[in-house]
Amino acid sequence: MRLPPIDWPKPFPRSLRCVAAAAIGLAGCAAALAQSAAPAAAASDPAPDALSLRLEPKLRPLPRGEALRRLPLFLRADQLRVRPDLDAVAEGHVEFRRGGSVIRSDRLDYDHALDRAHARGGVRIERDGNRYQGSELQLEVQRFEGFLLEPQYEFARTGAGGRAERIDFLDSARSMARGATYSSCPRDGGQQPDWQLVTQRVRLDFEANEGIAEGAVLRFLGVPILALPVLSFPLTDERRSGWLPPRLGIDSKSGVELAVPWYWNIAPQRDATLTPTVRTRRGFGIEGEFRYLSPRWRGEAALDWLPDDRVVGRSRLAGRLDHEGDGPFGSWYRLQWLHVSDNDHWKDFPGALQVLTPRLLPADARAERTLATPWGPALAYARVQRWQVLQSADAAISVPYQRSPQMGLLWSGAPVAGWQARVQSEANRFTLPDPADVRPQGWRAHVLADLRRPFGGSAWWVTPRLELNAAAYAVDRPNPDGQRRMARVLPSAGLEAGLVLERRTQWFGQAMQQTLEPRLQYVNTPYRAQARLPNFDAANRDFNLLSVFADADFSGIDRVADAHRLTLGATTRLTDAATGAEVLRLSVAQRVPLRDQRVTLTADGQDGPASRRQVSDLLVEGRSTVWPGWTVEGALQYDPDQARLTRSILAARWHPAPFQTVGATYRLARGLSEQMELGWQWPLYRGRSQPVGAAGGCGGTLYGVGRINYSLRDSRITDSIVGLEYDSGCWIARVVAERLSTGRSDATTRLMLQLELVGLSRLGSNPLQTLKDNIAGYRLLREPRGAADSSTTSP
Repeated sequence: MRLPPIDWPKPFPRSLRCVAAAAIGLAGCAAALAQSAAPAAAASDPAPDALSLRLEPKLRPLPRGEALRRLPLFLRADQLRVRPDLDAVAEGHVEFRRGGSVIRSDRLDYDHALDRAHARGGVRIERDGNRYQGSELQLEVQRFEGFLLEPQYEFARTGAGGRAERIDFLDSARSMARGATYSSCPRDGGQQPDWQLVTQRVRLDFEANEGIAEGAVLRFLGVPILALPVLSFPLTDERRSGWLPPRLGIDSKSGVELAVPWYWNIAPQRDATLTPTVRTRRGFGIEGEFRYLSPRWRGEAALDWLPDDRVVGRSRLAGRLDHEGDGPFGSWYRLQWLHVSDNDHWKDFPGALQVLTPRLLPADARAERTLATPWGPALAYARVQRWQVLQSADAAISVPYQRSPQMGLLWSGAPVAGWQARVQSEANRFTLPDPADVRPQGWRAHVLADLRRPFGGSAWWVTPRLELNAAAYAVDRPNPDGQRRMARVLPSAGLEAGLVLERRTQWFGQAMQQTLEPRLQYVNTPYRAQARLPNFDAANRDFNLLSVFADADFSGIDRVADAHRLTLGATTRLTDAATGAEVLRLSVAQRVPLRDQRVTLTADGQDGPASRRQVSDLLVEGRSTVWPGWTVEGALQYDPDQARLTRSILAARWHPAPFQTVGATYRLARGLSEQMELGWQWPLYRGRSQPVGAAGGCGGTLYGVGRINYSLRDSRITDSIVGLEYDSGCWIARVVAERLSTGRSDATTRLMLQLELVGLSRLGSNPLQTLKDNIAGYRLLREPRGAADSSTTSP
């Protein structure tokens, strides 16, 4: 049904702009405008089925398919002329809206039959958060097909944009720009952006997450630094196959290193990276990494191969595997393997394997399964562990035992009348990787049993306990006394108790909650001679506030210290009464032996002489953030017999604002080492005023970063990291030098260079993980967008 024509009023004056509105639909524009001509009548007696208009300034998700075709069009302007079902002409502050698309211009002609909008003068388009500006637009609205002349654009996902001669909208997901530029730097004014990607033609496909640029040239500070005939890149943070940005670094032992990774997005749960590498001193190499994930198993494998190292005249290799998964019958397993081709690999390629012990590389296979028993849950496990030990002529290290295999069962019983029981039984075969090693090898079976009963209330607790440590041995070669089988059984009894006392107080005019937590432990373990037993895994525990209250003095099973002692300690804390944040903590602890301890171990794991000390070293530890911007902490170990400190760690860090931190640490281990450590991240120069580390605007801030370890005992710098970071707002440049000691007279120096183009990619070696791992309080100048390193690609 066609509605009768309407007598249109004269054009509205400019002072009353944005008050004329029309909804242009398949048959509803005249009825809508008739309502706007008589608002009083509609408001006083609205019809139940009357059509009402509501302008929604907030963009909503764009409908698809049939829902999109049913959406009405909203049009408002200073002057509006409409012929129902034919066309409309709008002039002066025009706003055209449909679904998630908004068009603004000085003039707009709309052809209803062709569904075509023709806008001129100050044209602006917003769609899915992306913004376009240009001089003239022709667009088929529903199909989103058309063109925009002399456009400027900005993409919401990256915050970057550029200019072009023309953009052709092929449909709602695809477009093509000619003579286009792209940058995240400010694009206002007559100056060129600091960095800019200039292309002859760019095709964008948002559904395929792909952008393809032809004739691409990347310019930085006006200088072309990268030119490619075709450049492919993703439009979001989703992964996509292609070439990743090249890595460039300088190494004192390998020379200049250039690596160009190629990323392969095999499937949503699998990907791989293949990286050809050239080192000027050593030659050509290749690196590979494969990652995989499934509902039942996951892992990654990596290989770094140098077929012909010109420095040493042989092949060099490093491999890594980490795999875990769900096995049969509800079990779980994990495989870990690290291996290198030679003893000097860790010195020549310090970054090849990210491992805490670069000279001790494990090969470990383990499996476990949880069992439900009538007496409580249990855990059955098995393991095989081997080691590759990288020895050095100037610094040999002790070779640990291998477990070939290890099998065990751990049972935790359900509480009975408050008593809790725990039993662990295990069998191990201990071997050594070097056949010439004369240390004993063989089997050990042991049982550890623990029974305890916690008592307590809101402010106190007491826990008595009983323990049993039994072990039996069968060695391959007889002992000097001719025995090959031996055993021992050791019981132990103990008691732990503590209080938690609280009070309200005030410090520096601020309400605080203070606690006092005294603690006592009593241990009684009889003496058993154990010098004739092999020592496969026992060693002294590090003596600190955690281990001072441990039940056992040694790690491992093979040695059990006879003990009849008290351990006394106390901790006091200050917390902010309003926020609960800890402001101050101070702890102290000391052992008081009630008889001499006859079972001891030396630093190298050998049986030592009896200890006849009347009191142990005194431990003191504290941490404070009382002063704004300051963090002070320390740990002291004081020997009362010699009246001196045996170990100490004192640290202070000042962090008055984000991206500003300076810290110093003093470490003393008497007779072993004495070191000073200094770390910092600090702005050295600031250009135009802007927030430090701000994401917008090229303000220009230069930061100094670094960490230096200085050995007071040897009067030399052991390890150091020194660098500069320049944040221009739209790009960040980093230069970081790292020096690692690989021996008493040997060190490796690396120079890492990186240029981060915000919204595009990072070029060069990535020093960010090195800075975060080594500088306390270091903060990234800009947080990465998801997996930015692996998502920006170029063929």
